[in-house]
Amino acid sequence: MKTSDETLAAAAAAGDADAFRALLERHYDRIFRLAFRLTGVRTEAEDLTQDICAALPARLNSFSARSRFTTWLYRVTVNAAHDRRRRQASLERASHGWGDWELERRADAMETGDRIDWLTEAMRALPDDLRDTLALVLDDMKHAEAARVLGVSEGTVSWRVSEARKRLRALRAAEEVDQ
Repeated sequence: MKTSDETLAAAAAAGDADAFRALLERHYDRIFRLAFRLTGVRTEAEDLTQDICAALPARLNSFSARSRFTTWLYRVTVNAAHDRRRRQASLERASHGWGDWELERRADAMETGDRIDWLTEAMRALPDDLRDTLALVLDDMKHAEAARVLGVSEGTVSWRVSEARKRLRALRAAEEVDQ
């Protein structure tokens, strides 16, 4: 004679692992089929079914046997699907706009990268003294420090930076005319 679901549920709620295993063997496919109908996506249904099975031991205490076990199990599955949809909707609302923000961040990073690439290439066209001076100043070094490193006066560093900028602007303007 086959043990009833209600008897197995009571035993599983009391900690009987064999009774719980028997319930899962008997109803796993039923939970999955309903989860699949509720989600429409196999991977979602698999995840939902696993979540339900993992939570089932703690939830069995709420089964009161006023209805059939399968009715209660269907209700648990439907509630779990509703909860999952609510969480997903909340996540979508919370993340709304982040995709646009990420695309904008990437575009800014690409633009910055393009500028850095251009500057690196353009600096190769400068005479060594201007390139060395500009490299130090672009590395956040103060003019006085750059003067000490290069063994020149601070005024010379300022002139070199000004001259380098002037040549780079002229190079940029020439490139824009060519385009």
